[in-house]
Amino acid sequence: MRILVTGAGGFIGSALLKSLMGDQAVQEIVAVDLAERPAWAAAGIVRWICGGIDDRAVMDAIFRDEFDLVFHLSSVPGALAEKDPRLGRRVNLDASLDLLERLAATSRCPRVVYASSIAVYGPSSGPVSSRTPPRPAITYGAHKRMVEIALADHTRRGEMTGISVRLPGIVARPGPATGFGSAFMSELLHSLSAGEPCCCPVSPSATMWWLSVVAAVNNLKHAGAIAHCRTVQLPALHLTIGEVVEAVAEVVGTGRTSLVQYRPDHRIEATFGRFPELDVAEERVLGFTDDGSVATLIRNALAQAN
Repeated sequence: MRILVTGAGGFIGSALLKSLMGDQAVQEIVAVDLAERPAWAAAGIVRWICGGIDDRAVMDAIFRDEFDLVFHLSSVPGALAEKDPRLGRRVNLDASLDLLERLAATSRCPRVVYASSIAVYGPSSGPVSSRTPPRPAITYGAHKRMVEIALADHTRRGEMTGISVRLPGIVARPGPATGFGSAFMSELLHSLSAGEPCCCPVSPSATMWWLSVVAAVNNLKHAGAIAHCRTVQLPALHLTIGEVVEAVAEVVGTGRTSLVQYRPDHRIEATFGRFPELDVAEERVLGFTDDGSVATLIRNALAQAN
């Protein structure tokens, strides 16, 4: 099996690549990222391409081969895309559409797993599911939704079999995680586990969807292995910041809760601190999972971070 991973040097991409490198069924992995090849990716099955997918020369280098399975993770994060909309469009939309066009022109009819985002929903007051009408409130979410539609259309045409996987907040990103509006979720875990004080921009009652990178990688690989060809919302734990802080204290040691100073930013809390429950019954039937418990979430997140 020949696999393509875009965004292979990123937080989720690198964890996914490490996991795929241990699969005996994999013949070759073409890994694409702006970052230089890391030492751990020097194995013979990895062909590393350093550059952005918005670079035509990089795209030409990718398609020296055809692929059986594609994980498209490369993107400009939401806050950065909002600050620089031209960059966001070039990478998140235009380059993604070009990638799908190039894949459609190959002979293998590849399986394509697209890393979409909960940013497609926008504000919602009720339970959210993959059937919730998308109303993206930021450009990043709008572009993610556009690529979902394009992938579904290529699938309808029989040019590939695609699945769009909507990712929630994934922890714990290494710091400083610039460009991510939800970076404070990861920063909170890192600070508390290190016994360092931290300032939280949302209140203890702020609710979010939480998933560790370990669970995210397992779900992405599962998406690549099943026949489902629709958009799915990954399961995630629906937790308040206060619940997470208490759980970190239980996992890494008592006395850490006093390290958190809450200084709510109303704009951040309105965007990232009012998430309703998820309705992911269909996804659970398909075999997608969350971390199971808040304690497991913390252990998985911190183990990967270390």
